[in-house]
Amino acid sequence: MTSVDSVRRLLLISNSTVYGGGYLDHAEKEILDFLGDTSRVAFVPFAVHDRRAYARKAEERFRALGLSLTSVHDLSNPRRAIDQADAIFVGGGNTFRLLQGIYDYGLLEPIRLRVAAGMPYIGSSAGSIVACPSLKTTKDMPVVQPPSFEALGLVPFQISPHYLDPDPSSKHMGETQEERILQFLEENEPPVVGLREGSMLRVENGQVMLKGPHTARVFRRSEEPVELAPGSDLSTLLPTPLCAAGALA
Repeated sequence: MTSVDSVRRLLLISNSTVYGGGYLDHAEKEILDFLGDTSRVAFVPFAVHDRRAYARKAEERFRALGLSLTSVHDLSNPRRAIDQADAIFVGGGNTFRLLQGIYDYGLLEPIRLRVAAGMPYIGSSAGSIVACPSLKTTKDMPVVQPPSFEALGLVPFQISPHYLDPDPSSKHMGETQEERILQFLEENEPPVVGLREGSMLRVENGQVMLKGPHTARVFRRSEEPVELAPGSDLSTLLPTPLCAAGALA
């Protein structure tokens, strides 16, 4: 059995808004429980073109949670902001744009090091994907070209957020999300977690727990996909231990 190191703490959310609810409403209780006494949160807004408006939206939401949030795009020294923050929140949007911003601001290694040292990391949608080894399981259009597909590598598996099951009644002839994940696994080794909207993964104490109301679909190369119930520990499905520096072993 392979485990996740006991220091690393991540909350990886499939989506920021559930139908009929507001921004992060469905994740509010989990976020508050996850952050505990944390007060200062650094926000990474690069997944959205209008960073100022996005930062304002996130700041207002976190203020309602009793937390202080500062966007790194607004600061003269964003690396120092990562070093001094108590936690980091990486918002969703376009995954290619997000990863390019992380590279442009030189934040790849600072984030890796802080998370490896125990700083809580919250990601939503694209923010959850960039916590993985690469952005290869995104459904987004490559509106920009980051220097590499290599992402933060904070966990050794991939996430496919907003996971949708095939609709047997649909006449749509395009590829399903499952078919795209299986194509990924024809060329790549890391397992993929199909994370349905409203669900999230909590990485803590050497475990990867599925939270939220829905099952998750786990894909591994050359194996049949497996459905896991809410509350399941996904740690036994992870083939590669995390190394202390933040990159994959």
